[in-house]
Amino acid sequence: MSLIGETTGKPAGDIIKDGTDASFVADVLEASRITPVIVDFWATWCGPCRQLGPALEKAVTAAKGAVKLVKIDIDKHPSFAGQLRVQSIPAVFAFVDGRPVDGFMGALPDSQVKAFVDKLAQAGGGDGGVEEALGIGRESLELGDLGGAAQAYAQVLQHDPGNVKALGGLAKVYLASGEPDRAREILEMAPADAKDADLDSVRAALALAADAPSDVKQFQDRLAKDAADHEARFELAKALSAHGQMEQAVDELLTIIAADVEWNEQAARKQLLTIFEAAGPTSELAKQGRRRLSSILFS
Repeated sequence: MSLIGETTGKPAGDIIKDGTDASFVADVLEASRITPVIVDFWATWCGPCRQLGPALEKAVTAAKGAVKLVKIDIDKHPSFAGQLRVQSIPAVFAFVDGRPVDGFMGALPDSQVKAFVDKLAQAGGGDGGVEEALGIGRESLELGDLGGAAQAYAQVLQHDPGNVKALGGLAKVYLASGEPDRAREILEMAPADAKDADLDSVRAALALAADAPSDVKQFQDRLAKDAADHEARFELAKALSAHGQMEQAVDELLTIIAADVEWNEQAARKQLLTIFEAAGPTSELAKQGRRRLSSILFS
């Protein structure tokens, strides 16, 4: 079951949309209480409208969610154009907190259109609430509210589909909800050179799961017969980590390291570091594990 719908794998933003008289209150008045909204009144027969439209869309897209654009064809939806006393088109209005605060009529050069959009973006706080939503996502994830976290990260991705922190957070949500395939899809959406702790954590966790045996009993039986069977202990640690039993896996790997740190080209130490990465570099598991590792290596 998807936490935020089947479209999550390819976030679809609502930064630019076609508006109607029926949707004006929701798309413009209510939406502008969160993010500034530009309304472009136009018509298919209007030459200057065809010139201005692409420039507006380009500038709004470049603002990455700090501003939204609603395009209204006045021939099909004349009501609010009449209320705003639109005399000629194109007519552009900027809304903040449910009221018009700026605007212009006629086509403008691209540079002036961009300046208009940038000014409005700054008036609205500049990031479309991205940082606040990221904070909500992080807090929800830490509290175990996976649905709330998913919604917050999805909100960010609607504004900025390439936001690395939101992609990393959403990947962690899917992994925690038992949907590794969806987590993998989110990872593939991130830039190849993206650096983010959550992305690294999910990559490491998926790597642990992919390389792990499914059955632990056979290795437990081998260890019961020979406690010095490092290979059995190593495979047991891999299986434990794949089942989410990270602390037990760390214990087994540290036991190998304490006995022979160089075993199998330091395989136990490398696996341990992967577990730390999967748990998160600032997690208690990683911090305590590193202290125990240092105690063994430098005692």
